[in-house]
Amino acid sequence: MKNKEILLARHGLQKEDLKRSIHGEGCNAGKLLMDTEQWFHEVGDGITDEDFISLLQESAKTIDSPGRGMLIDPVLGDLPITDFDPYIRGVIRWLNELGIYTFGSCDGHGRCEARIFLKKYPNGKQLELLKAAIPPSLRIRIEGKNIRVAYPKKGQLLLLDFAENLYQVWKNPSSLKDLQANHFKRLLIECLNVPGASTDESKFRSRVRNKLTSLLNHTFIDRKGNLLGFVELGDGPTVLLSAHLDTVEEIVEGREIIEENSVLRSSEGILGADDRAGVAAILEILSRVKKTNFRGTLKVAFTVEEEIGCLGSRAIDQDFIEDVDAAIVIDRRGNRDIVTSWSNYVHFCPEEYGRLFEKAGTLVEMDDWKVTAGGISDAMVFAEYGIPSVNLSAGYKNEHKETEAVDYQSTFETVLLVESVLHHQLIKVNSPSYL
Repeated sequence: MKNKEILLARHGLQKEDLKRSIHGEGCNAGKLLMDTEQWFHEVGDGITDEDFISLLQESAKTIDSPGRGMLIDPVLGDLPITDFDPYIRGVIRWLNELGIYTFGSCDGHGRCEARIFLKKYPNGKQLELLKAAIPPSLRIRIEGKNIRVAYPKKGQLLLLDFAENLYQVWKNPSSLKDLQANHFKRLLIECLNVPGASTDESKFRSRVRNKLTSLLNHTFIDRKGNLLGFVELGDGPTVLLSAHLDTVEEIVEGREIIEENSVLRSSEGILGADDRAGVAAILEILSRVKKTNFRGTLKVAFTVEEEIGCLGSRAIDQDFIEDVDAAIVIDRRGNRDIVTSWSNYVHFCPEEYGRLFEKAGTLVEMDDWKVTAGGISDAMVFAEYGIPSVNLSAGYKNEHKETEAVDYQSTFETVLLVESVLHHQLIKVNSPSYL
């Protein structure tokens, strides 16, 4: 059962609406709520969405309004919320509160997709919000000023989940990050479910290469079997993003991934988050980078046989990395570590380069990212080639054990950190500050 605040929000209402109506502000939503207070008191916590819809529909019959599903002006006028189809009422209310103004809608009546008609073309941030707020079980298609939302048969109630997500973002804009992380989880789980132990990475490599087709200008496989590629995004530094394709042993066939809050575990055997989390993070970074201010070239190295001695990175095509200004590896356990050395004995980069990532964390309100020492990884190999390198936390723990787990929200925070480094153009070409 939903608490009262969330139940109201799912149907485009909030308790403040009732106060506005009582004070004579002519609030259409408040009038709709007037008949519900006693019902809430009588039913208590046993309220379902279906029951509430029935009550609201009866209440709406007593309220005069402009016309079915249409708005006179959502900016200047009161939303005629009583006339909206019941399953899309909440979506429309919170879209307008978020500044995505509408002039018509239909919930599909259980027979076809829901439709929303906008007053203006959505901008980039609004598109990002819409795609983050849509529940995974719904499909959204945005064509100009028209939005279509497809739901499964008898799945109209899922539109209320969409409304709830929009409400959470309106109430607390920082919750957008949680919604984005939830979408990222699907990509991570997909990566976790493809086998690929050391020396047998081909199936996973093919899956990743297919995803890179729309993200990079070019991809190829070098003689060792590393998957390499690049995308040119203007004049600037060449930055290498890297994670390894192999797992320490094969995942157990038929195992299940268990989700507990934001933590994923395997029902049997290793999870494989070392380093599928790093691979998923880089794919997500590549899908988002064109929306940033980054200017330069991103190169990608998904290496093989890391778990048996970093053999892939040690045999990487040298022509591919000769122009790389800096490298970012995502293959560290835990969260918010910026590894710049092996046990403080072998340094991967000048101190200033590691500090750039601390600064990037502060810029996105994650100021607890800290430089630290760590273990052996491909970052050490790239450093041996003369490339300043760091190894960032990928959100997993207990790697190589059956107790392995990954916090997908932590992995997504690594995405946001790297995005901050790129967006704020903290890496320069041949900068003496870290080269």
